Amino acid sequence: MRYSHLGTEPRIHPDAVIAPTAVISGDVTVAAGCQVLHGAVITAEGSRVVLGENTIVMENALVRASSTHAVHVGAHTLIGPMASVAGADIGQEVFLATGTRVFNGAEIGDRSEVRINAVVHVRTVLPADTIVPISWVAVGDPVQILPPDKHEEIWAAQKELDFPGYVFGLDRETPDLMVQLTERYGRSLARHSADRPLPD
Repeated sequence: MRYSHLGTEPRIHPDAVIAPTAVISGDVTVAAGCQVLHGAVITAEGSRVVLGENTIVMENALVRASSTHAVHVGAHTLIGPMASVAGADIGQEVFLATGTRVFNGAEIGDRSEVRINAVVHVRTVLPADTIVPISWVAVGDPVQILPPDKHEEIWAAQKELDFPGYVFGLDRETPDLMVQLTERYGRSLARHSADRPLPD
């Protein structure tokens, strides 16, 4: 299903194939040869989403741009089932495996692989041809790639990247952080109440 969001409609190349249960909302460009499978959601929350030629977005994946972070995905990239990309730049010929998470401001170089359930954290830069192993965490610039049991090392790098400040504009030390975050983010997401479905 295609939706107009914030006055902008998706632009889908006639050679692209979109499953009937996929959702594409707002300022989204889908290039020739793309495949967007069942349950996938591609949504532009105030910035653009651009899928390059022959990109595949598999079942139940989420690709989301925010008002401050667009999404660009290079040609011949595969975004696996249940993967999530938020406000990131993804190069060409990249493989994002099942369940991967890529956060705002991340950059993933050409031909990189982010394997099953791995994470590329906010503002992290992966050079071309980088591999993030299964369930490992890539964090920072220059990047550190750490196993999930290295929580203290991950947190040390992650804390400096300031997820709540960078993504939501809120200080982590705010006493009612989650109250402010959910109210502010909720107001932004409520803009979907004016979305309208587009004819097929």
